[in-house]
Amino acid sequence: MTKLGLKFDLIAFDADDTLWHNETLYAAAQGKLRELLSRYADGETVDQWLYQKEMSNLQYYGYGIKSFTLSMIEAAVELTEGKIQAAEILQIIAFAKEMLTSEVQLVEHAAETVCELAKSYELMMITKGDLLDQQSKLSRSGLGDCFRYVEVVSQKTQRTYEALLAKYRIEPQRFLMVGNSLKSDILPVLALGGYAVYVPYHITWAHETIDSQHVERDRYHELEHLGQLLPLIEQLKGST
Repeated sequence: MTKLGLKFDLIAFDADDTLWHNETLYAAAQGKLRELLSRYADGETVDQWLYQKEMSNLQYYGYGIKSFTLSMIEAAVELTEGKIQAAEILQIIAFAKEMLTSEVQLVEHAAETVCELAKSYELMMITKGDLLDQQSKLSRSGLGDCFRYVEVVSQKTQRTYEALLAKYRIEPQRFLMVGNSLKSDILPVLALGGYAVYVPYHITWAHETIDSQHVERDRYHELEHLGQLLPLIEQLKGST
């Protein structure tokens, strides 16, 4: 149960698909790849091959658009048995550049919620992905001034959060994480004794999918959208 007068020393937000739309860009690029390779394989085969490449390449490239692009190219070369043309590989690179330069579109209620919270709390953005890309998106989002701290990490594990809390000298029970991934944003924080708020996104990468029925409900809350976060925090501050 929450305690009377609960006050968080630090509130952290995931970035992609929590603050701004991101997975839709990947879905669109994947659709273009299916079309590009349609004379070599059906769409389902392309999707399966690409996912396998993404999983096997995580240890080498990590997360983000650049990693995704290398996996698309590798999948394309192998699926076509090396027959893909140089011009077609350039098309795949063009898909990536379009993703990297696309307009940052904030998730509904993100701007007002983050800006209002920043008046009373220290905020941190914790995100996986490419450092340059994530810094660029934060700058273009207009939310940069709301976050005191920004951490771009290679993984979001219990050890990752433990190290971050130690770095900023935050007790787990005074920490709140907000995100759209049960696997990356919620479970590791709950395991440490922190609080977590899950805000589902309408598209979830298969790698991040977990059955929510197995989530420990203590210190866990699920919201329909970020607009419900401020009332929830006020409720936690006054609950017993």
